[in-house]
Amino acid sequence: MLCPLCSGSESKPYYQDNKRSYRLCLRCALIFVPDIYYLSPGEEKAQYDLHQNHPQDPAYRKFLSQLFNPLTLKILAPATGLDYGSGPGPTLSVMLEEAGYHMQIYDIFYAPAPQVLERRYDFISCTEVVEHLHQPGRVIAELFGRLRPGGWMGIMTRLTNSRSAFVAGHYHVDPTHVCFFSRDSFSYLANELDAHLEIVSDQVILLQKR
Repeated sequence: MLCPLCSGSESKPYYQDNKRSYRLCLRCALIFVPDIYYLSPGEEKAQYDLHQNHPQDPAYRKFLSQLFNPLTLKILAPATGLDYGSGPGPTLSVMLEEAGYHMQIYDIFYAPAPQVLERRYDFISCTEVVEHLHQPGRVIAELFGRLRPGGWMGIMTRLTNSRSAFVAGHYHVDPTHVCFFSRDSFSYLANELDAHLEIVSDQVILLQKR
């Protein structure tokens, strides 16, 4: 049972609920569910279709501003960015375009345009995406490789700080959430990518290509 982030083979049981089991990688500290619990693509999309996010929703914009604000301080307009995993109601890309950035979007279900993954970018955003990835190590490395030197990747995901918080929270209840990152997970990732790491908060992580 290999870790989907680092491909490490050493992990231990972390938690068990009435639907899934969760394991802790002893190499990169990622918490992950075994692939027997993965939803089919159709089941996964059905969950995403329930999302009611809309670019004119002020509450959703406020939520996304947690990444928008620190990212736009790092990369000034007009720069070129990719919003990866933009979802059924792309919003962060709209906010960035309004601020003068040139944006592309990609989503495997809602904006499947593989040609945008072949371009170079000044920054890449992934909001509430990495916890859904079945192969986060490969995907993040490939995206990071599309950054120009000095470029930034901005990630939003809820970091796991302790087992008690993990169990008490609701992040693991979503059946499409299969990977749960900690600060140590991103430290491992930054080291592997030779990236400069800034953890802005328990929900916002920035990685810079040196």
